[in-house]
Amino acid sequence: MVSTPRFRALPPVWNAALAGVIASLPVSTVVNWLPNSEATAGAGMMIFGAFIAGAVAAVRSTDSDAAGLRAGLLGGVLELFVFVVTAGTTAAWPLSRVAFFAFAGGVVLCLAPLFGLGCGRIGGWVVRTVASGRNSPASTS
Repeated sequence: MVSTPRFRALPPVWNAALAGVIASLPVSTVVNWLPNSEATAGAGMMIFGAFIAGAVAAVRSTDSDAAGLRAGLLGGVLELFVFVVTAGTTAAWPLSRVAFFAFAGGVVLCLAPLFGLGCGRIGGWVVRTVASGRNSPASTS
């Protein structure tokens, strides 16, 4: 009797997004070493991770916009998680402050994928431009 697998493989767009997010962590660390830099891991995922995800998606003939959008979403979720763990548990907050930060968290979760979408689109465009320049015949005129 053949057993069916319990887990499905991730779709190619999510594979590209995760590859970009993981590859962006060392890049974010190096950027954070620069003078006067306050880069965070989540911001690096939204920008560098989405760019890399878009590039990976373009190489794999997948939608680079969707990969960047998902990488931006992962970066936004990480930023909110870091905020809740570090600043959210420090003191008792009044209801108005909780409501404000809930609203601000919703805004972050809406805007982070848009940053990722733009950076993923740019990453895919760069890869397609470089690949088309390499594959075109050289002009000898």
